[in-house]
Amino acid sequence: MSETLPRAVAPFVAFSQLLRAHHFPVAPEQTQSFIAAIGLLGPRSMEDVRRAALATLAPPPERREEFDALFAMMFLGQTVAAPASADPDDEDELEAFDDRDGGAEPPEPDSEEESGGAPTGAERLFTRGFGPISESEALRRFRRSAPNALPRRRSRRLGATKRRGRLDMRRALREAVRRDGEVVRLPALARRTRRRRVLLLIDVSGSMKAHTDAYLRFAHALAQATERLEVFTLGTRLTRITRALRRRNREQALAVAANLVADWDGGTRLGDALETFLAVPRFSGFARGALCVILSDGLERGDHSAMTQAVERLSRLSWAVLWLNPLAGEQGYVAQTGALTAALPFIDRLGDGSSAERLCHEVLTFERRVA
Repeated sequence: MSETLPRAVAPFVAFSQLLRAHHFPVAPEQTQSFIAAIGLLGPRSMEDVRRAALATLAPPPERREEFDALFAMMFLGQTVAAPASADPDDEDELEAFDDRDGGAEPPEPDSEEESGGAPTGAERLFTRGFGPISESEALRRFRRSAPNALPRRRSRRLGATKRRGRLDMRRALREAVRRDGEVVRLPALARRTRRRRVLLLIDVSGSMKAHTDAYLRFAHALAQATERLEVFTLGTRLTRITRALRRRNREQALAVAANLVADWDGGTRLGDALETFLAVPRFSGFARGALCVILSDGLERGDHSAMTQAVERLSRLSWAVLWLNPLAGEQGYVAQTGALTAALPFIDRLGDGSSAERLCHEVLTFERRVA
């Protein structure tokens, strides 16, 4: 690929590849932003290039020294210790797709393969269809009640209130003029409230195959109930499907989403997918102050440190993290996987995600549970 690149651009692309080789989550669009920043700056020194790299490639704060060492090795000729040997399945970068960018058409599968069961990191690309199944009564009730039941936050704007608050001097003076100087009741102002953004992260790996249909229908119902929603699928890729689910017709919305997501029922790379989400500033901004809902069984293969660190960072950005696990519907369920156990301290609630009814109940009652 480097032979087709202009000579001036090749070092910056090579630096992104070097970061990925050392397990830094760098999305393709971050590399493009890095190159664009270099062009805009017209750098006069390597320090300008380093600052552009920090701003666009966004290394985690705890790995800043390692990032600087790799930069020095790439652009200043200094040496750095080689990374620890990694699983060969992890050599491919995890790609991120945004439905507003287009061009995320999945390849045609050569043959049908059964998926599900044990978690794997291998990427297998599938297309998927959603049949014309009627909407359940639970989802219909959810669409009616969600606008008033979803978590809210206080806005900076002020509005009239009948309760105690700041004196509304303008209304008081208008009332006095209208009543010849007599004010019967002092009008008050209070801060308005608005719905919090909801960030919905849906695991579409093979182990979640039996629940993906219900989760996508729930996501569509939620998209119709609130405009402040962002939806991503997690598997061997990260795909944003928010715009697809905005369509009012459920069959059309699910069909568009099915064409956008290429990694249905494939491998499990939750940690890498979450790190990629957090590494893209436009995506991580969706989590700030939001209710983050993760629909996943938490089955992460191999070392789960990346997933734990990503959930920790997500908890710091979000208002709250609600993890809904389809296995939690079993009586006496206790998280036993190493990945989910390690992430529990950063999760506000581990709830039941075994059915659409339970999903609706968990989301609608979450604010009352944490209040």
